[in-house]
Amino acid sequence: MERQEYLCPKCGNKQYQADQIRTTGGALAKIFDVQNKKFTAVSCTRCGYTELYKGRTSTVGNVFDFFTS
Repeated sequence: MERQEYLCPKCGNKQYQADQIRTTGGALAKIFDVQNKKFTAVSCTRCGYTELYKGRTSTVGNVFDFFTS
């Protein structure tokens, strides 16, 4: 993710914390517990307001997740 200057739309704070989360997609992904959706979560350090940005997942990562779940 390209680093840009952050300004919280709720409180105007300029500090944030970024994390990545993975979630399951469709029915088969839920059945086999494959987390094939990836998001970057950007959270304001003052008020906690969080925005999610969709990321890209790789086939290798999905296969690895399938065998390690």
